Amino acid sequence: MFDLPKSIVLEDESLRDGLQIEKTQLSVDEIIRFVKAMEDAGVRRIQVGSFVHPKWVPQMANTDQVFQELERRPDVVYTALVLNQKGLERALKCRVSHLSVSISASETHSQKNTHRSLADSLLHIREMISSSVASGVTTRGGIQSAFGCAYEGAISVDVVCDIARLYDSLGAHEINLADSAGMANPRSIHEMVARVRAAVSPRVKLSLHLHDTRGLGLANMVAGLQAGVTTFDSSLGGLGGCPFIPKAAGNIATEDAAYALQEMGVETGIDWRKLADLAIKLEERLGHPLPGRLAHLPRAA
Repeated sequence: MFDLPKSIVLEDESLRDGLQIEKTQLSVDEIIRFVKAMEDAGVRRIQVGSFVHPKWVPQMANTDQVFQELERRPDVVYTALVLNQKGLERALKCRVSHLSVSISASETHSQKNTHRSLADSLLHIREMISSSVASGVTTRGGIQSAFGCAYEGAISVDVVCDIARLYDSLGAHEINLADSAGMANPRSIHEMVARVRAAVSPRVKLSLHLHDTRGLGLANMVAGLQAGVTTFDSSLGGLGGCPFIPKAAGNIATEDAAYALQEMGVETGIDWRKLADLAIKLEERLGHPLPGRLAHLPRAA
């Protein structure tokens, strides 16, 4: 049961998935300081922002400038989200070498999130992934609402596998299964990972994007570990939540996940104590508590 990987990667998404729902907008200098602090704590993959229209997500309006001013370390992956061809062009201009593109497996969520049908989204993402891969960018294809939709309920595993096969055929390097509404449970995680793993070629890595809406985030992470997943998305302090999903909570807290993995003997390279302190600083800047646990406990252990 606990034949777990020796090491895994946590991709912190607090500066993108986390901040997108906040009213507070961080400056370029503030974002860079948080990036540097996460680097110092051992985080080696950071989603810095998204190349989207500032009208729709004003919190991401300075992503171009952040990438232009960020001093990049060779041992850290700096990634971003792109949603269309113009966003990809902006990312390439900023020399971003790792990108995420995604669509929803839910028709209703797709319409609310991007104003596109699932069919239109499938056509659109073909161009996105093909262009990104052709540009030499390490490309991750995401499948939102893969484990259920807040509007529709259950999502067909076959639909998820079909999207995964499309990503594989287009040359995506990684497929990210997102529990956007936080509806997954350990069994559904294990079963979905097994089905998708069997549907795509061995060269493609699988990763999990887990929201903690129903309090099962870390349990779902363990199920993913048992299924062989070695890359997980997380968020400093558990910050986040999709603005198009009612009552959506944030991702699993990076510091909580790093602590749990350390206790299970799985290496992340992350000092969870430093991240816990950083989560408190993020709370203070945003002006409200964050749901992560360890940031609010004594540091004696």
